[in-house]
Amino acid sequence: AGSPRQVTAEQLRARGNALFQAGDHGAALAAYTEALSLSDAAPERAVLHRNRAACYLKLEDYVKAEADATKAIEADGRDVKALFRRSQALQQLGRLDQAVGDLQRCVSLEPRNKAFQEALRALGSSMHEKMKTMSCTDSKVEQMFHVLLDPKEQDADKKQKAVQNLIVLAREEAGAEKIFQSDGVRLLMQLLDTAKADLMLAALRTLVGLCSGHRSRTLAILAELGAPRLSAVLGVEHEQVSLAACNLLHVMFDSLKEGLQKDFRGKEDAVVLDSSRDLKLLIKHLLELLVLEGASAYGRDNALNLLIKVVPRKSPKETNNSMSLWVIDQGLKKILEVGSTVCGSPGSLPVTENSRMSASVLLSKLYEDLKCDAERENFHHLCEDYVRGWFEGHELPGKLRAIQTVSCLLQGPSDAGNRVLELEGIMDSVLSLCASVCEAHQLVAVEALIHAADKAKRASFITANGVSLLKEIYKHSERDSIRIRALVGLCKLGSAGGTDFSMKQFAEGSTMKLAKQCRKWLCNEAIDTGTRRWAVEGLAYLTFDADVKEEFVEDKAAMQAMFHLAKSEDRSVLYAVASTLVNCTNSYDHEEPDPQMLELAKYAKQHIPEQHPKDKPEFVKRRVRKLLMAGVVSALACMVKSENPALTNSCRELISRVFLALVEEAEDRGGVVAQGGGKALIPLSLEGTEVGQTKAAQALAKITITSNPEMAFPGERIYEVVRPLVSLLHLQRTGLENFEGLMALTNLAGISERLRQKILKERAVPMIEGYMFEEHELIRLAATECMCNMAMSKEVQELFLVEGSDRLKLMVLYSGEEDEKLRRAASGTLAMLTALHPPICKRIPQVTVHWLEILQALLLSPSAELQHRGAVVVMNMMAAAREVAEQLIASEMLEILSVLAKDKDKP
Repeated sequence: AGSPRQVTAEQLRARGNALFQAGDHGAALAAYTEALSLSDAAPERAVLHRNRAACYLKLEDYVKAEADATKAIEADGRDVKALFRRSQALQQLGRLDQAVGDLQRCVSLEPRNKAFQEALRALGSSMHEKMKTMSCTDSKVEQMFHVLLDPKEQDADKKQKAVQNLIVLAREEAGAEKIFQSDGVRLLMQLLDTAKADLMLAALRTLVGLCSGHRSRTLAILAELGAPRLSAVLGVEHEQVSLAACNLLHVMFDSLKEGLQKDFRGKEDAVVLDSSRDLKLLIKHLLELLVLEGASAYGRDNALNLLIKVVPRKSPKETNNSMSLWVIDQGLKKILEVGSTVCGSPGSLPVTENSRMSASVLLSKLYEDLKCDAERENFHHLCEDYVRGWFEGHELPGKLRAIQTVSCLLQGPSDAGNRVLELEGIMDSVLSLCASVCEAHQLVAVEALIHAADKAKRASFITANGVSLLKEIYKHSERDSIRIRALVGLCKLGSAGGTDFSMKQFAEGSTMKLAKQCRKWLCNEAIDTGTRRWAVEGLAYLTFDADVKEEFVEDKAAMQAMFHLAKSEDRSVLYAVASTLVNCTNSYDHEEPDPQMLELAKYAKQHIPEQHPKDKPEFVKRRVRKLLMAGVVSALACMVKSENPALTNSCRELISRVFLALVEEAEDRGGVVAQGGGKALIPLSLEGTEVGQTKAAQALAKITITSNPEMAFPGERIYEVVRPLVSLLHLQRTGLENFEGLMALTNLAGISERLRQKILKERAVPMIEGYMFEEHELIRLAATECMCNMAMSKEVQELFLVEGSDRLKLMVLYSGEEDEKLRRAASGTLAMLTALHPPICKRIPQVTVHWLEILQALLLSPSAELQHRGAVVVMNMMAAAREVAEQLIASEMLEILSVLAKDKDKP
């Protein structure tokens, strides 16, 4: 009772406002920052970010002002104060083109606001000045380089500004050309050679601007800098410099590849060779970097990621896989060198926790890119030679390298892994090393056994020999790191029954014990993350069991520990996290058994799959709630963001399945969006397996149907949602997916002409029309409602007048249907069409002989809404053409209208 009263975020905000008014901007900033730490509500946080942006502007910290204003805009794309503040910050940072964009948005939201108009005019003229000074002098570029390269220049701010200006200049074509012509490449090279991180970053980011989409400049830059220098920068210890070099190389590859495709259509054969020769030169250096002792672990990862992105064909439609064949020929053994690294052994390459996984993904992509048996046979021989080379004649360290290679291949191209597993002596070595006294050796062997249990054709051999061995290790090993892996092996071998409740291979209750142990390890922060990752792998198998799912979602600490791992540097955990969540939310595909087959199976005393009672819908719903409360959405959003090879298409599909389960209940959707779910779903819906893309698109549809789309997808993001929604209209999608796609598009089409144009551009209108003829009345209704909103577009109105089309006839007939909702949608469309496009009024009497009785029935309907729509149509038709007006007046229409005009109850 005597404790001091807690200060609320609201009070802090008020205090901040008062301090700001009094001119104490530093103190106001502190008050708003403290309020942010206490506030959870998104709208309130947005206001606080906006207020902080104002403080930073006053304090002249423009980078932070921009960041805070952006956070406010992400919450509400129509927040003019935040947009205006961001434009001021961008102006000060010299990013005038972006500042103009924000100001234009302000003016379009508040056209009468004089301050916005004035600011836009002033900025326009200052941009004009900027272009003039740029064009009339090269000294600007020279000055910047002078500031950056002058050893006597001590002014850090001046250097920072020069860096910023260079990067901004390089983004514009005119600026990029200016830098290029002003001997810029040689000067950028000098910046790279300073070995100072900030200057190297500036040079790399400027080069990205110069190379983007410009092939001839890219070739010249590559010739001047040289592939060895570029790959050396990729291999530096500084993580951000290495990443920036990786981005630059990716842009260069894209520019060179574009050239390959474009020139291929032309006649310049020499140019084709030219480009592919440069590509190969770059790739050769990347492959050499993999085994270069002095290269950093990050550099190695970045080189692998680049190879994954640029070597294999993007789609099977491209017929030429020569790049993959060349890389296998030149570099397969170099990739295996990374994949077979045994951490901590003398002389091993420096790698990160992601390197081996990246090597597996690259090997897998290369193997998938092969087209015939001869190419695959060659791949197998190279792998077998490599493994044999280490296994024979290199004592124990060689055997460990060989076994590690087997693990790497089993996680990647598992066919190749199975082949090397069958080489003489390999499996025996794995089994004998599992009992080794040395922890590092035992680790390598147990992991190989686990990967083999998952993939091997010889799983039965492993079940026979491995289970007893793993049980021994699990019971008697002193080391958690070994026990945890042995446990995962047991889980893998024990989960062969899948979701089938009656096929469990473990003794009753032992699954629960194992899961409890996994959760305990997962929460134990004293254990290294590499080992805790295996606890998640264990749960990925054990959560097939509904009792395990129930206990897991009750254990908030375990859930949060798993989410924490999902956000960590080690990306190899992604698949296991996603699998565990798919199991807990039951979002895998359920196959409903055919009732007749069930009867036959019982009769024949065959095994029948059973569902666990705790997998019934009410249990699943409760589990979803618990996961949401524990913060599952931000973990998933973080997983999607990772630009990492571990985020494979199958992993993306699992994440999409989980998202779809999370938005099943309408009341949960707002929370999912607020924590970044809407943003994360867009990339999932545009890339990945077909099932994954469809599930993500369906989740987007559910969000769009029940929430305000402009809030859920602020700014430009709303336009990115259109394509996934249109994909739900394709004929191979289910009726429910078609229905939800139509409902979501109806919502978007009602917002703005720009959105309707985007829907038109995605060729959705013919599909929407197709569904207006659907048997199922709900789909037919949704399509008609969607058409009603699309009819606000001029192009769509024109379609109703096309000769020989039945569109208008269908709308008139639907206005006379029995289903009241359908009549409402169709007559609403007619009311709009006749108002917006008068020529349609003349056509209505020509499309069907029943037009008059349908209009009269609308006016005589008991529903005021239908009467209103009918009256609007008749009024528009009367105004449109004399001959139509005469036909209307000659019928009973005049009497009906006279009666309705006197009705006091329906103003």
